[in-house]
Amino acid sequence: MGVRKLDTDSASKPTSKNALMKSILVFTLLISFTVLLVGGYGIFKGNAPRPTEITSPSGDVVITKASIMGGQAVFQKYGLMDYGTVLGHGSYMGPDYTAQALKVYTEGMQDFRAEEKFGAPYKELSADEQAAIKDQVIKEMRENRYDAESDTLPLTDAQVYGLEQVRAYYQDVFTNGDNWGLKPGLIKEEHMPATDRAYVAEGDQITQISDFFFWTAWLSSTLRQGDEITYTNNWPYYEDAGNTLGLSAVWWSGVSVTLLILFIGIILFVFYRYHLDMHPAYEDGKFPKIDLRKQPVTNSQVKVGKYFAVVAVLFFVQSMFGALLAHYYIEPDSFFGITWIHDILPFSITKGYHLQLAIFWIATAWLGMGLYIAPLVGGHEPKKQGLLVDVLFWALVVLVFGSMIGEWLGANGKLGNLWFLLGHNGWEYIELGRIWQLILIAGMGIWLFLVFRGIKAGLKRETDKGGLIHLLFYSAIAVPAFYVFALLINPDTHFTMADYWRWWIIHLWVEGIFEVFAVVVIGFLLVQLGLVTKNSTIKALYFQITLLLGSGVIGIGHHFYYNGSAEVWIALGAVFSALEVIPLTLLILEAYEHYKIVKDGGIDFPYKSTFWFLISVGIWNLVGAGVLGFLINLPAVSYFEHGQFLTPAHGHGSMMGVYGFFALAVLVFSLRNIVKPEKWDDKIIKISCWLMNIGLAGMIAISLLPVGWLQLKEAFLKGYWVSRSPEFLQQDVVVNLITIRAIPDTIFLIGVLLIMYVAVKAIFNLRKPTHQEGEPLPVKDLAIDED
Repeated sequence: MGVRKLDTDSASKPTSKNALMKSILVFTLLISFTVLLVGGYGIFKGNAPRPTEITSPSGDVVITKASIMGGQAVFQKYGLMDYGTVLGHGSYMGPDYTAQALKVYTEGMQDFRAEEKFGAPYKELSADEQAAIKDQVIKEMRENRYDAESDTLPLTDAQVYGLEQVRAYYQDVFTNGDNWGLKPGLIKEEHMPATDRAYVAEGDQITQISDFFFWTAWLSSTLRQGDEITYTNNWPYYEDAGNTLGLSAVWWSGVSVTLLILFIGIILFVFYRYHLDMHPAYEDGKFPKIDLRKQPVTNSQVKVGKYFAVVAVLFFVQSMFGALLAHYYIEPDSFFGITWIHDILPFSITKGYHLQLAIFWIATAWLGMGLYIAPLVGGHEPKKQGLLVDVLFWALVVLVFGSMIGEWLGANGKLGNLWFLLGHNGWEYIELGRIWQLILIAGMGIWLFLVFRGIKAGLKRETDKGGLIHLLFYSAIAVPAFYVFALLINPDTHFTMADYWRWWIIHLWVEGIFEVFAVVVIGFLLVQLGLVTKNSTIKALYFQITLLLGSGVIGIGHHFYYNGSAEVWIALGAVFSALEVIPLTLLILEAYEHYKIVKDGGIDFPYKSTFWFLISVGIWNLVGAGVLGFLINLPAVSYFEHGQFLTPAHGHGSMMGVYGFFALAVLVFSLRNIVKPEKWDDKIIKISCWLMNIGLAGMIAISLLPVGWLQLKEAFLKGYWVSRSPEFLQQDVVVNLITIRAIPDTIFLIGVLLIMYVAVKAIFNLRKPTHQEGEPLPVKDLAIDED
C-alpha cells in the first residue's frame, strides 16, 4: 500500500475493466437476491402452522388461531420485544419468552405424567423414575400431531396441563410483575373487539399472550413433519425438552471457517493482482493544497448546518438513554432510588428510544451530507433548494417527536387498537408505528428528490451510466427503496415471516444499503478533493460493493438459524455471513490509505478531523462488524449465545463504530466547509474522537464481552433459559462487570458532549453563501470520464 505515483492509465483501459466489473456486480446481485427471495418463499411455505383450532383429547377447543395472533399483537403492542425476546429475537433485560414458556410447559408435562404413573411430583421421584418420565415427555412433545387437512392440532392430556401451567405462570407475571424490570399490571385484562387485521383479537389479553408464548414453545420442541429436527432447529437448548445442538450447526460452522480461509486467499490475490484499491491522484510530495476560503458554498448547503446540530443533540440524548439502560441492569425498577423515572421510562420504552434515536441521528447525518454534496455534483444550486431543505428539516422534526410520543402512548396501552398505526409497532429496531413509517418513507423520498435535482446536471453530463455520479445516485435510491419492506409486516403476519422482513430492514437496509452508500460517498469525496483518481475509485467501488452485497445479502441468513426458518438457512447463513468479514477486512486497508492522506496532507490539511473518524470506521468495520460478528454468527456459537450479551457487543461495535462514526465523519466534513475557517477547532474534535473510541472499546472489552462469555457458559452448562433469568444478572461478578462499565460510558459521553458543542456552536458561525441559485460552481466536474 502507501502512496504510488500519479495514475497515468488511459481512459479506455479502465473503462473496459469497469464494464466487466459492472457485469460481475449485476450478476452477483441477481444471484444473491434470487437466493434470498427463493429462501423467503421457502420460509413462507415452511412456517410452523398456526392451527385454526388446538384441541384437548376430549375435543374441546383450548386455543384458537385468533388467540395466537392476538397474543402476538399484545406482545407487540406493549413493546415487549424491547424488554425480552421471542425465539431469541429482541432485547436482553427480560427473559426469552420462548425458552421460559418451554421450561414451564415441559415441567408441567413432567409433573402430569409423574403424578399419573408414580403418584408424586416429578422432582420427588428417584433418578431412574425421572429418567423414564423425561424420555416419555420428550417423545410426547416432539411428535407432530398437526393435521393440515383440517388445520387442527390435537394435544395430549399432559400437553393441555402444560398449557394450563403456562397460562397460570403468565397470569401471575403480567399481574404482579416479574420481580425484575416488568411493571405490575402492564397488560390490562380488557376484552377488546376483534379487528380485520387482528391488532388485538377478542378476549383476555393475558390469556392471548400466554397462548402465543405456548405456541412458540410448541414449535420449538415439535419436529417438523417428515423431519428429525424441530421448527426452530432444536433451539432453545433445553435437554428436558429434547433440544440439543444439531449436526448441521456443528458441520456448517466448520465449513464456514474453511471457506472463509479459502476465499480470503482468492480475494486478496485478485485485489493485489489487479490493483483494486484507490490510486492517489498526486505524486510524492505534491499533495494538493486546499483553501477553504475559496471553497464555494450555497444557500442550501448553509441551511444543512442545522441538520448536523440536531444530529449532535439527538446523539447525546440517545447516549443518555443508553446510560440509563445500562443502569437498569443493576437497578431494574428505579434510577438510584428515583422510581418516577422508571415509571415514565421503563426499560422497554427506553430501549426503543435508544434504538430509534440512533437510527434517526445517523440517518439524518447521512441525509444532510447528501444535501450538502448535491450542488457540488451538479455544479450549481437548483432554484428553491434552500426552501425545500427547510421543509424536509421540519418534517424530520415532526417525525422524531411525533413517533416518540406515539411509542410512549402505545406501549402504555393508551392508544387502544390504534397502537400499530400511531404507537409502538412492536418490532425491535423498527418500532415506528405505520403512520410514522410512511412519513419516514415520504421524507426519504423528498430527500431523494432534492438530491436528484441537485445532481441532475451531473447525471446528464456523465455518459457512463455506471460512472461515479450514477453510482452515487443508485445508492441514494436504495436508501428509501429498501425501507419500504417494513410495510410488509402487519400484526397478523406470521412471526417467522415478519422476522424475515424485519431483517431486510436491519441487515439489508442498515448494514447493507447504508454501507454501500457510505463507501460510494467516501469514494466520491476523495475524488472531489483531488486525492484519488476517478477511474481507480470506480473500479475499487465496484469491487467493494460486489463483495459487500455478494456476501451480505445471503449473509442475512444467520438471523434465521433458530427463528422457525428451515434448516437450510444454517448452511447459507453460516457460509455467507463468514464471508462478510472479507470486505470489512479490505476496508481497513482503505482506512490505512486515509491515514496516509492525513499524513501527506501536512499541518494545513483542513480535513484531518474527517479522516480521523473515517479511520475509526475502518477499524471498527473489522473489529466490531467483522470479528465480533463472526464470533456470534457461527451456528454452534449462536445456538448457545443467541440473544445474549455477546450480541450487543457486536451491535455496539458495528452500529456505533461503523455507522455512527461514519455519520460523524460526514458531519465534520460538511460543517468544515460551511463554518467560518477561523472559528474551527480540530483539537476539540480530535479529543472527542479519541474519547468515543476509547469509551466504545472499554464498554465492549471490560463489560459486554466478559458478561457475554459468562452468559454463554451458563447456557451451555445449565440450559439457555437459565442464562436469561434475573438470577444470572444478579450474580456479583455480573453486577460488578456491568457496574464498572460506567467508566468507559462516562468517557464516551464526554466525547459526545464535545462533538455536540462543536455542532451547536457551528450554526452560529456559518459562512455566507458565495454563489446564488443557478450560478455555476467552480468545482471539479466528476462527469468527465478521464482521470
